Amino acid sequence: MKTNEIIDQELQYGAHNYHPLPVVLEEGRGVYVWDVDGKRYYDCLAGYSALNQGHCHPRILEVLIKQASQLTLTSRAFHSDTLAPYMEYMCTVFGYEKLLPMNTGAEAVETALKLARKWGYKHKGVKENEAIIVVCSENFHGRTISIISFSSDPQSYKGFGPYTPGFVSIPYNDSEALREVLQDPRVVGFLVEPVQGEAGVIVPDTGYLSTCFDYCQEANVLFIADEIQSGMGRTGKLLACDYDEVHPDILILGKALSSGFFPISAVLSSDEVILSINPGEHGSTFGGSPLSARVAQKAVEVLLEENMVQNAYLMGEMFREEIRKITSPYIKSVRGKGLMNAIEINAHHNIDAWQICLLLMEEGVLAKPTHEHTIRFTPPLIIDSEQMTEVILIIQRVFGHLPV
Repeated sequence: MKTNEIIDQELQYGAHNYHPLPVVLEEGRGVYVWDVDGKRYYDCLAGYSALNQGHCHPRILEVLIKQASQLTLTSRAFHSDTLAPYMEYMCTVFGYEKLLPMNTGAEAVETALKLARKWGYKHKGVKENEAIIVVCSENFHGRTISIISFSSDPQSYKGFGPYTPGFVSIPYNDSEALREVLQDPRVVGFLVEPVQGEAGVIVPDTGYLSTCFDYCQEANVLFIADEIQSGMGRTGKLLACDYDEVHPDILILGKALSSGFFPISAVLSSDEVILSINPGEHGSTFGGSPLSARVAQKAVEVLLEENMVQNAYLMGEMFREEIRKITSPYIKSVRGKGLMNAIEINAHHNIDAWQICLLLMEEGVLAKPTHEHTIRFTPPLIIDSEQMTEVILIIQRVFGHLPV
């Protein structure tokens, strides 16, 4: 089937809850993907940062195949020989006492919210059903009913009410707003993205996270970091929180924890927080499966052993430095950390981010707009300087050919 036929088939039989670029991919290796017509592209979205280790990393693929041929699922009704070693490895690497395994990022966020509430009732002494969790405006933590209930994006929440109570939203990158709301003794948690991805790669001021963490400690409130997109080396450190030397009370991981093979997520915290819940109060059939445990552990090992975190830092510096040299009336700003970057397009021009992404696609670079005027560039962390140079040249060429 040709590209247009496949797209038409999807439109006919699938829900219209996404608006993809008009490209149909059939193969991926490393930083490259190929469409059904054999054209090669640089994948500069990397599954919204789920493919930090690149497409079909051979070491992870080998582990996946071996485990898939041996034991894939037990449910948590039984123990498996892969889960405990995985939990110990992750707790050691990230510095926590306990890990609670889940599948999708949204599930992990919901898990963190439940843990914070239960901890608040059990340990902070908040009255039942009165716990408050503070969130930030312009956030994106998923699309469940509870999560969209505290979204400030009408596209996420409009038409899906009634909404889940118990959340208070404050401006992002405003630590004083947090300090004020923390005066309420019912607050049990502060949920924050160290870098806001869906909002357009919004990087907070240096010291914002550490100040917020200190305020949370003073108020006996859990600092909950959603590192689903910004973690796993994406920003040039293992966690984006590391830039401010913050060790979150609850850490949420996902996306690249599976290296793109299938959904794997995790919540890490202390004994006090995670042991607040008892058997039967939370769980997942597939969370912590033998297959996911083996794949996730190998995904982290590969990330660290192959120096992908350091490479993300260096390639990110190169990307921003070179893109900022482009003289174009269409570019308003370039921002990011590591290989989590964005180009913001001037809104007063007649060409928006979607149209520029179409032009980039024609030249062999796949990226995706977030909102109308921002393009995210998040290639796999294995991209080398020669490949990055080619990506930069394509971006320069596209902007250079826009009408002035």
